[in-house]
Amino acid sequence: MAMNLPSQRGRGRRSPMADINVTPLVDVMLVLLIIFMVTAPLLTQGVPVNLPDSRAKPLEQDQQPTEIAIDADGRIFIAKEEVAPDALPQRLDAIAARGSATQPPQVFLRADRGLDYGRVMRVMGELNRAGLNRVALVTVGED
Repeated sequence: MAMNLPSQRGRGRRSPMADINVTPLVDVMLVLLIIFMVTAPLLTQGVPVNLPDSRAKPLEQDQQPTEIAIDADGRIFIAKEEVAPDALPQRLDAIAARGSATQPPQVFLRADRGLDYGRVMRVMGELNRAGLNRVALVTVGED
């Protein structure tokens, strides 16, 4: 069995390097990590809403919640789809019908901080009327 060992004869010539240079691989992976870290929060946001600050801890959840957003103009969105105020009760009844009797669906309410209190309370009143009592108000974490 012959092995390719460095010999004294080929002193002037360099033998091919059989090692893998991992530095470029690490550089590319770090750049991709940074790109994903920057873009991931942008993918989860739907309607641009200026959320208030809070020191509350994130909620533990077992199923995908329904997201309701109210933007600065007072327009109501259910899962990124705009809903007319008069069609809101029917849409909320349909969402409530999807849940079981023991566990109603979880609802995340995102409202712009510039809205008046009454507008947000009207939506919360409709949620309560439809039987959607597991409502979480979404805020931005305070540092």
